[in-house]
Amino acid sequence: MSPWMATCASGRSRMWSSAAVVALALVACASAPPTDRRIVRRFEPMDHTAVTDVLRTQADAWNRGDLAGYMDGYAKTDNLVFTSGGKVRRGWRATFDTYQQKYAAKPGAMGHLEFGVIQIDALGADGAVVLGTWRLSGSEHPGNGVFTVVFARLSEGWRIVHDHTSLASP
Repeated sequence: MSPWMATCASGRSRMWSSAAVVALALVACASAPPTDRRIVRRFEPMDHTAVTDVLRTQADAWNRGDLAGYMDGYAKTDNLVFTSGGKVRRGWRATFDTYQQKYAAKPGAMGHLEFGVIQIDALGADGAVVLGTWRLSGSEHPGNGVFTVVFARLSEGWRIVHDHTSLASP
C-alpha cells in the first residue's frame, strides 16, 4: 500500500470513528432526561373556571355571613392591595379588619352579595385580570358597582392579589 493510500485509509478510519462518536453523543442527548427544559404552562379553560369559582365561593361565604370564608379568596400577604371608597389598603390583615369593623358586629348587616363576571383576561399562565360587577342588597350598606381584580396562581390556588372596587353613583 502506498503511503498516500495508508494516509487516506487512516483518515477515513478517523472520520468514521469521529462520526460514530458524534452519532452516539446525539443518541445519548436525545434519550437523556432534560436538565434545563422549562414546563410551558398556559392559562387554560380550567384556570378560567378556577378563577370564577373563587368569586362564586366568596359570594357564597358572604351570603352565609362567613367573613373569614370570604377573605379566603384573597392572598394572605402584606402585598395585597385593596382599593375602595377612595382609600387604598395594603395587606390581607388590614383588609380583613376593615370588613370586620363594618360587618362583623351584625352578621345580618352583610346582606346578599352577587358578582357578575364581564371579562377575564389572562396575564400569562399564572395571572388574570377580572372585570365584573357587584351588587349588595339586604344590607345596612347596600350598593352596586364594578370591580377589577387581579388574580395570581399561588401554591394554595388562584387568589386575588389586587382589588379595585367602585360604587356606582346614586
